[in-house]
Amino acid sequence: MVAFPNGPLLVRGDFDIVDPDGNQLRRSRKTVALCRCGASMLKPYCDGSHKMINFKTEPES
Repeated sequence: MVAFPNGPLLVRGDFDIVDPDGNQLRRSRKTVALCRCGASMLKPYCDGSHKMINFKTEPES
């Protein structure tokens, strides 16, 4: 798992993604980019909206 500065969370491997009701979400790739900015129209997946809203993450201490 990699958290890109000012961008999505990239997750690789064999894992399940579930919605708030516990339903498994379908995915077709072993690597997915998950939204961290909250603006994606494809949540939980990233659609690049972080660039449009100038999303910034806190630098690591």
